[in-house]
Amino acid sequence: MPKPLQRVIFTCGGTAGHVNPAIALAQLALEKNPEAQVLFVGAERGLEKDLIPKAGYDFQTVHISSFHRSFKPAEIKHNLISVGNLIRAPGEAKAILRAFRPDAVVGTGGYASYPLVKAAARMKIPTAVHESNAVPGLTTQMLENYADRIMVGFESCRRHYRRPEKVVVTGTPVRGDFFSMTKQEAKRALNMDDGRPLIVSFWGSLGASGMNRQMADFLALEAAKQPFYHIHGAGKQGCPIMLEILREKGVDLGAHPSLQLREYIYDMAPVMRAADLVICRAGASTISELTALGTPALMVPSPYVTNNHQEKNARALEEHGGAVVLLEPECSGQALFQAACSILHDPSRLRAMEESMAMLGIQDAAERIYQTVLEIQK
Repeated sequence: MPKPLQRVIFTCGGTAGHVNPAIALAQLALEKNPEAQVLFVGAERGLEKDLIPKAGYDFQTVHISSFHRSFKPAEIKHNLISVGNLIRAPGEAKAILRAFRPDAVVGTGGYASYPLVKAAARMKIPTAVHESNAVPGLTTQMLENYADRIMVGFESCRRHYRRPEKVVVTGTPVRGDFFSMTKQEAKRALNMDDGRPLIVSFWGSLGASGMNRQMADFLALEAAKQPFYHIHGAGKQGCPIMLEILREKGVDLGAHPSLQLREYIYDMAPVMRAADLVICRAGASTISELTALGTPALMVPSPYVTNNHQEKNARALEEHGGAVVLLEPECSGQALFQAACSILHDPSRLRAMEESMAMLGIQDAAERIYQTVLEIQK
């Protein structure tokens, strides 16, 4: 039987979708072995430098940064710095590995994963990479030949790899509090349990202003008949703009308590648990939550992300029958409202989408990843 992890490095960065799975894995590793030593490694200026220390873990950095596809002077300067970082990072990674002496190195995405996983593989330290998107990102592609295992969200992801024998389907970890209530309990907690469906909607920061304007039109259409409950997270800047648009349309949300416009959805776990349909982008964290909960989605993938990976994520769910995809140029408040109505007013279609989404969900993803890492220890 493999010994529990004693010393492990998690390396990740760039987005919360890369960082949060690593934090979930670290929590599980310490539950399994309270004496385990955990170190996180990320980029010097990445989001991870704030998220990881706040979660209570030791954190070190390497100099690594992206490359921009532009010939503007500022972008050329950025790319020259990135070249310099690419030269520095391997030495920094080796120094961290020699000092910490990990039993395994686990990369969960972002540029910072590359130098650590590659250096560890060359030093014969067991390595694994988790890819939370439906298709491999650039970092995962570059590490495919080095990592001992590549862990993915769905079986259909396997076809995107040159070395499918290395691929293990584990799913992507989701916070445990998403499952602390049943769907009906979550609806009761929100006072939304009279039988009307609940729509939950939110957008990422990129391109949110335009989509929020469309959602204002959506809410105005709902206000005419109130066929659904609806909670929309607009962001701090989006909220006042949406309220102004609604006022111009003669809609006072104070007179429509079933329609909630919030800056942030702080109680995301019960809200997502209660939702009958989620309208959203198609980031990796959202995908893992929707599939784990078995919640149908109307997805508008962000066109502003690298390699168009959000559309590829969304199409994977659509292919399995769990989501409907609208591209941003096709979108309007009317189009979104009609698409939502066609799903929620058709109980058999809604049930089929729920079943399809749930078939993709893996609730014990953290445990599967942990066991995969144990198996590669030498």
